Amino acid sequence: MAVLIRTSDVPAKRRHDAWRSIVCDTLGPLDLRIDPDAPLRGEIEMGRLGAVGVGRIRTSTPHSVHRTAGLIHRDNPDLYRVVLALSGSPRLAQDERYTQLSRGEFAIYDFTRPYELAYDSAVQLAVFSVPHDLLALPAGSVAALTALPISADSGAGALAVPLLRRVATDLDTYAPASAARLSTVVTDLLSTALAERLELTRALPADARQRTLLLRVHAFIEQRLGEIDLDPGAIAAAHHISVRYLHRLFESENTTVAAWIRQRRLERCRAELARGGDKPVSAIAARYGLPDSAHFSRLFRRAYGMPPAEYRRAGTVR
Repeated sequence: MAVLIRTSDVPAKRRHDAWRSIVCDTLGPLDLRIDPDAPLRGEIEMGRLGAVGVGRIRTSTPHSVHRTAGLIHRDNPDLYRVVLALSGSPRLAQDERYTQLSRGEFAIYDFTRPYELAYDSAVQLAVFSVPHDLLALPAGSVAALTALPISADSGAGALAVPLLRRVATDLDTYAPASAARLSTVVTDLLSTALAERLELTRALPADARQRTLLLRVHAFIEQRLGEIDLDPGAIAAAHHISVRYLHRLFESENTTVAAWIRQRRLERCRAELARGGDKPVSAIAARYGLPDSAHFSRLFRRAYGMPPAEYRRAGTVR
């Protein structure tokens, strides 16, 4: 991400003007309202994930930004914005709705209509700019959801919130091809989370529903790697689909259900072995659903070129 402004790099007497310029000209046009005597501290970073803009905002200075009818008339890009509260409790108002987000909640607002985003105390936000045509929902449906909180408690929100947080943190590490794929994942999950809120998931395109379902299956597997009886039948039943359809989902990833489970188990074992320690290799393998030590050793050697114990020793030497 590019740092647009870091107030510690700006002389104190110029900070308000510099922050206003970044907020109102680069991110806007917006109207910034702030106490002129308030000490201004904060940082704004911006980057891109394919067609999706990604920003991080940190500030400890109470202020608010407003999108007014006059500013909309001046410049009106067809964008939705999604704000995720990483810390603090920002307030969002649009379409006669008002919400105060808690940490880990996000909300959507439409940049083509008036809104207000305000902070009474320190906040850290991730803000995503999504072109209207990338959300797989009619504009009228999205309008019914502006300024309403979506949490990570259940459904697609439970997948979307960790992903949005990770994207905002790790954006600079993604290769262009990975960023383009992740952009699709982000917009699919946002579309699904919004559709769930309106009970409109059937209105989503079939490919978006399929990609989101595959993400749910991946998360389900990840949480149950230690269960020896984790198999296609159990996974399909938990997601109310047939085993045949489950296999079709994984064909789109050029793999099989069993191969995916085995790969994730081995990767989790490898990560734990790389941290060193004296926990028995057999106990690590059993923790991730591979209780047969000899079988685990063969799989590990085939995947990583050396037995697990040797891999751990090599890691501690490095």
